[in-house]
Amino acid sequence: MPTLPWTVPNTPPQGAEIHVFASRFETRTLWGALKFFARTPGVWRQVSRAPGAYGASLKAQPLRRTFWTLSAWESPAALKDFARSGTHAPTSRGLAAEMSDAKFATWTANSDDLPLDWTEAFRRLT
Repeated sequence: MPTLPWTVPNTPPQGAEIHVFASRFETRTLWGALKFFARTPGVWRQVSRAPGAYGASLKAQPLRRTFWTLSAWESPAALKDFARSGTHAPTSRGLAAEMSDAKFATWTANSDDLPLDWTEAFRRLT
């Protein structure tokens, strides 16, 4: 399974509460998975420069048409600003019709736990 490794755009203060977001997307077709995969680099560049982003990773199983994201944020507002701007906004709207299933999970953690482990994300998304 290809994985984009944990990227750290901004360093959080030690011991700070962080907001974690995880997602699982499944596309309807292999063509949809290829579209998702092709648009990933633009969104990845955006998250690597996003204000309030403390880290992100992506796991992909394109032949199974499934993608997972895991990210850490300064606040829910920082995540919302990211999702509604830049490359992410038109990409998510453009891929919506390609999705057969999408699940999301949010929780809080401590910045000392970074980088985040995928185990908790998978548990919350299944």
